[in-house]
Amino acid sequence: MNMTSSTAADLPLPGWAYVPGETVDSEPDHETLSQVRALVPAQFFGHVPTRHPALRYGMALNDAGYFWESQQVLEAVWAATPQGGRERILLRACTQIANANLKLRMRKPHAALRLWDEALAEIDDLLSRRSAARGDGFADRFPAANLAKLLKARLAQPTLSKADWIALGSIT
Repeated sequence: MNMTSSTAADLPLPGWAYVPGETVDSEPDHETLSQVRALVPAQFFGHVPTRHPALRYGMALNDAGYFWESQQVLEAVWAATPQGGRERILLRACTQIANANLKLRMRKPHAALRLWDEALAEIDDLLSRRSAARGDGFADRFPAANLAKLLKARLAQPTLSKADWIALGSIT
């Protein structure tokens, strides 16, 4: 998922990737994240547009290795998403994947596996609710079946390293 929206492209990357317990001398780059959170409406109506700048930025943060920051942005989008909707399910899975990626960086592979397993359950739920119409919503456009295959492959690996993190934008 490339950021082509001018608003998303104009947003700077955080000054550093925050890793709890590792970056003891620094706090997260709250200033940059607040710029993104300001783009999230109080509530999305119907669906989250695929091209929404905060959504695209949150996904791009994950793919650039800013896992903690990605989780924060995706959670803000998730909180504005209609209850019970397909986008809410997919956003929860993406947030869990960003969190699992962070756990891998922190050398906590068992926590990453647990989060990927939870994300897979969310994706399976999403796929069981497949929409008949192909709309402009995030869940309508995202290749969830491909993500489920990737999660199953990662969960089947006998060992994990920091290099096994999942890039959400590369899932096609």
